[in-house]
Amino acid sequence: MSAPTASRSGYWRRNQRALAPLLFVAPGALMFTVYVVLPIFRSMSISFYDWDGMGVKKWIGLANYAELWSDPAFVVSLENNVIWLVLYMLAVPAGLFIAIFLNQNTRGIRIYKSLFFFPFVISQVVVGLIFSWFYAPGFGLFFKLTQLFDPAGIALLADERYATYGIIAAGLWPQIAYCMILYLTGLNNVAPDQVEAARLDGAKGWRMLWYVILPQLRPATFIAVVVTVIGALRSFDLVSIMTQGGPYGSTRVLSYYMYEEALSEYGYRMGYGAAIAVVLFAIMMVFISGFIWKMYRDETER
Repeated sequence: MSAPTASRSGYWRRNQRALAPLLFVAPGALMFTVYVVLPIFRSMSISFYDWDGMGVKKWIGLANYAELWSDPAFVVSLENNVIWLVLYMLAVPAGLFIAIFLNQNTRGIRIYKSLFFFPFVISQVVVGLIFSWFYAPGFGLFFKLTQLFDPAGIALLADERYATYGIIAAGLWPQIAYCMILYLTGLNNVAPDQVEAARLDGAKGWRMLWYVILPQLRPATFIAVVVTVIGALRSFDLVSIMTQGGPYGSTRVLSYYMYEEALSEYGYRMGYGAAIAVVLFAIMMVFISGFIWKMYRDETER
């Protein structure tokens, strides 16, 4: 009895440094597998069926994917997601410049930091409601400002030409705050000796930022870009709160259209909704894989 116990104890002691990290990672890895990895493959499987979520599943192969490209609502949703991706990336440079402004020791700077940090701590639902009131015709501040140029005013969320841009502006508010926090953390880790050496060489302003500061902020930039891309692609909550995809479906994005087709009272097409989810996942993986590959290549070239 004592020999096997001693053997197991000896094995643990010999491999403790290698096994301990695995034990710490195991619970998180298990949760990630159960709640992320398996549902991804399950969605891929469901996308090949015609299914209402309750009855018998009928195998239809790639028919759901073929229908996507002839579906005007899907095309509009995809186009809106592209617009979200392009404009949402403004959060990264905006967050950087705000972080540079706040990264100084002056009187009252903590108050400014708190004001810029505030949008990050409130819910996206609250953000959507605030901007809905901001844009509201009749009493909204934005509507009142537009009346200075046009007596009729502009009901932004009721105009299919501008509604998507209004929602994106609402999403940028907390996203810029998040990028600012990442860059503030990165600026605290910038090597002061490199900054001083660059100053002795005559570097200042944009040259200091481009050649000295930004290279040391690569990890923060990587996280900011990845999180911003993910935020742009999963813009369900703001669309749902502010317009519910309207007017006339002009503000739909893939995540909201997936919900409409699969789970709303208008849909219950689980297979079709799963196909939309797979397309959204593929787009997200293209961007994230590209960023990870670039970061890996930069690290190996050092």
